Amino acid sequence: MGKTNPQELYDKMRDQAQELVQAGKDKAQVFVGTATCGLAAGAQQVKENFVNEIEAKSLDAEVIEVGCLGHCYAEPLAVIAKPGFPPVCYGYLDEGLVHRLVEDFLAGDDPSYEYALAALERNDEFPTFEDFPRGVYEKKLILENCGFTDFSKIESYIANDGYSALAKALSEKPEQVLEEVKAANLRGRGGAGFPAGIKWEACVNGSGDEKYVICNADEGDPGAFMDRSILESDPHLVIEGMILCAFAVGSHQGYLYIRAEYPRAVKHVREAIEQAREKGLLGSSILGTDFSFDLEIFQGSGAFICGEATALVNSMEGKMGLPESRPPRLVEQGFRKKPTVLNNVKTFAYVPMIINRGAEWFKAIGTPESPGTAVFSLVGKINNTGLVEVPMGTTLRQLIEEVGDGLPNGREFKAVQIGGPSGGCLPQSSLDVPIDFDSLHEAGAIMGSGGLVVMDQDDCMVAVARYFLEFTQHESCGKCTFCRLGTKHMLDILTAITRGQGDAETLQLLKELSEDVRDGSLCNLGRTAPNPVLTTLKYFEDEYKAHIEEGRCPALVCRDLLLYYIEPPKCSKLCNVCVGSCPTEAIYTRDDGLKAIDQDKCVKCDNCRKACPPEYSAVIKLSPPVLPAEKERKAK
Repeated sequence: MGKTNPQELYDKMRDQAQELVQAGKDKAQVFVGTATCGLAAGAQQVKENFVNEIEAKSLDAEVIEVGCLGHCYAEPLAVIAKPGFPPVCYGYLDEGLVHRLVEDFLAGDDPSYEYALAALERNDEFPTFEDFPRGVYEKKLILENCGFTDFSKIESYIANDGYSALAKALSEKPEQVLEEVKAANLRGRGGAGFPAGIKWEACVNGSGDEKYVICNADEGDPGAFMDRSILESDPHLVIEGMILCAFAVGSHQGYLYIRAEYPRAVKHVREAIEQAREKGLLGSSILGTDFSFDLEIFQGSGAFICGEATALVNSMEGKMGLPESRPPRLVEQGFRKKPTVLNNVKTFAYVPMIINRGAEWFKAIGTPESPGTAVFSLVGKINNTGLVEVPMGTTLRQLIEEVGDGLPNGREFKAVQIGGPSGGCLPQSSLDVPIDFDSLHEAGAIMGSGGLVVMDQDDCMVAVARYFLEFTQHESCGKCTFCRLGTKHMLDILTAITRGQGDAETLQLLKELSEDVRDGSLCNLGRTAPNPVLTTLKYFEDEYKAHIEEGRCPALVCRDLLLYYIEPPKCSKLCNVCVGSCPTEAIYTRDDGLKAIDQDKCVKCDNCRKACPPEYSAVIKLSPPVLPAEKERKAK
């Protein structure tokens, strides 16, 4: 369709990139994971330690920064690739272990497998990640190159066939790209699960020649870091997906809306955009064709509501980030009143592989109604926290017990919060629910953008519901009455329940109010905000009743319902550790030399129990039932 053959230009570009990357493999390479999670765990110091040790020994080795490998529980991480050996991943790195690896492996020929997590290629000496339960269930598509690709060099992406989907598409017609995405039934990974191909087609049919493509990277869910990690680790994958979308819908300008709290993601995307322009993959006459498309970054200010599509667009236009009623939809009248496609980071990331490998390949993964994979950030009470990607249809049990390696210290699973603050809390009985858009909806939760928080028996579900509702209530823009006032009244009720207040009608009122807010709110923030409340009422009603009817918190979490006391037989007269740990001087010495707690001064901070030596364990925390008279006194 253009002046030259884009495939020929690309092939030449790829050959040069592969030669450059291959030249680097002739010597030892150390890939250090320096995504935000790695840096927080000390990856920058680990990188410097490798550099210093290698320089001190005058070794011919290169230290390269890469993104998130996904195994965040073992950060800081590094992969050592040395000619003659399979690449090996090492975790829990510190200065001493770095010295050992440089001394024994880089300077010698001992891979020190006793310190390795896994090999990255099949060999006869050490297992790979695929040999562990996590590897059996994981299927990396979006995350395939995260932690293995030098994000600072576009050649690393091109050498792995990056931008080949773009070259292929430019040799065909825009309609073919659109039809392939439609045939793949790619559902939006921002949470709603709306088919991307149908959305793109509606934008094509929108009035006017000027159209926009926007990537929503305003990831604000507590505990979620999927989009951030992808942009930090493999930014070109998302950029290529956006260019393909633009080609399909006839857009010439796109934006990545990234929250300013993600400075590393912003930096990597900005550098990737500049490199793509230099290679002729972005900007005017892409790969010598008549198609032109450029990208800019828009940094959001951290308002959770700006993750909502219309609020995001208002924010970009310099207005307050408030949602708008629809219709018109963004594909009809979006940014600057022009037809606009707005998709999530992960949605765009799938597009290049769909174009390269075909819709049938994509649909063969996952379930018929939810093809492809799901990317989750596993956090909370789970052994292997981190970033995981599994086929749709994988059960929650497989994800938590196999991929996440279960709960630490033999703790008992209680619930999983899936879908972010507007998701639902599912109990043990729901662990065999398949992970897909429709099954989770039936269970009372939502897929969301991919946050997953695991909780054990020490978590109070009333307090959990209150925590998430407090977040959404604080982030409510206040535009509609149901969300503005409804969530505030719900929060007040939940707060009262955590204090042991309420009566038989309280739970019914909370349920009705939750349903009203869900049905009457303008945007999805308000419509989904009651989900944690409704699901905990459905699955953990006995905990609510214990708080209201008995005045106790079974999980020993709600401070107003706790009592601390010191068991005289266990207390040592010579030990004063608890006294020094108390911030309110509530602990005193009795006439017999033993310690006791003044309940009127105690603020339930838990310092004394933590400070008490294990050989004594004299400080006891409990939540005894409150007598009716005492409950009435507290209420007054």
